[in-house]
Amino acid sequence: MDAQASPPDTAGARGPAGAAAAGDERFDDAWIIVPAFNEAGLIAHVLGELRATFPHVAVIDDGSADATADLARAAGAVVLRHPVNLGQGAALQTGLDFALRRGAARIGPFDADGQHRVDDLAELLAALEEGVCDVALGSRFLSGGDDVPRPRRLLLRAAVAFTRAMTSLRITDAHNGLRAFTRRAASAVHIHSNRMAHASELLDQIARSKLPYRELPVSVRYTDYSMAKGQRSLDAFRVLTDYLVSRVFD
Repeated sequence: MDAQASPPDTAGARGPAGAAAAGDERFDDAWIIVPAFNEAGLIAHVLGELRATFPHVAVIDDGSADATADLARAAGAVVLRHPVNLGQGAALQTGLDFALRRGAARIGPFDADGQHRVDDLAELLAALEEGVCDVALGSRFLSGGDDVPRPRRLLLRAAVAFTRAMTSLRITDAHNGLRAFTRRAASAVHIHSNRMAHASELLDQIARSKLPYRELPVSVRYTDYSMAKGQRSLDAFRVLTDYLVSRVFD
């Protein structure tokens, strides 16, 4: 996050009074962090799915102008607020820092637009518990990726080739937002790219730190809502520029 930015508002950090306990005790040591910007249309549904499995969920409201924060709090999530919109990378770093302060042993970011599946996140977190890796990365291509729209598939394939060349990571999906980190891995991550270039920056840091990683197959739900919220093809050039700048000044 920009060092000049105001700290997030954590006034609602306990969630709503009397919120019902939820979740599977297997994930008592895990925090799920959900960056959100103007997600009032879907946030309650996404949190309902998450809290059926995970006891600890934090929403980072990244300067929303709608009722995202109020709805998230009503759904039983901890809510942290950026006073202004800083971007998904900054919101993710705020969430990682918060989860570490809360003593999380495992941390799983989750998109607020409903494109990811709770069962897939549970599998990533379970892989960390097995001790085979410090970072679990979701890949939509390990299971074929046939549901990925063709223009996006081509863009993602190019991103994979670029990432392999820049980091030497043998990955199959470079911009999948579904990931999970052990405490050690989350402590080693320091995101400087506030906006969408953070995905490439994260992989770069994983490579530099030599953290053991593993890819697991996941599915992505391509709805009209998530597609409208997602990265457009033309944005890829700005993401690439931001990423290269971050490498120069890292």
